Amino acid sequence: MAEYRKLGRTSSQRKALLRNQVTNLLYHGKITTTEAKAKEIQKIAEKLIALAVKEKDNFESVDVEAKVPVKDKDGKRVKEVVDGKKVTKFDKVTKTIKKDKPSRLHARRQMLKVLYPITEVPKENAGKKRNTKEVDMVAKMFDEIAPKYENRNGGYTRIVKLGQRKGDAAMLVLIELV
Repeated sequence: MAEYRKLGRTSSQRKALLRNQVTNLLYHGKITTTEAKAKEIQKIAEKLIALAVKEKDNFESVDVEAKVPVKDKDGKRVKEVVDGKKVTKFDKVTKTIKKDKPSRLHARRQMLKVLYPITEVPKENAGKKRNTKEVDMVAKMFDEIAPKYENRNGGYTRIVKLGQRKGDAAMLVLIELV
């Protein structure tokens, strides 16, 4: 018996399809797909969520000092003259950052092997590159999804049957995060 469904595709196509669908499931919270695909997506998504829950609090906070350029009201850097040269003026800022411990870093990299980067486009600028934002899916996993499931032992997703598709009578299902 096979360990996975082949879904009528070559291995590279199948991996790309599953990565795309898992990413969209975790980003949107639910997707509609065929039953066979949903069962494969469920396996991958459950493993990623379990990994996020396990490594959720495995970091240390570190204070870092950084030099940030001073900007005027138009967003341009402020220059000052030092020894006859124009030099950008900097302020020192202290920031608190999360420093991953080795096991969380490994978990982050395991998630990045599966999750695609998502670009969020505002509705008023649909079809334009301006004001688009890159969504950090791994951070979303650790910060939003993992705390939601920390008291749950598995069963993070649910498959609900919707009925047959009109064209080929394939069973359509809704797979969602519980």
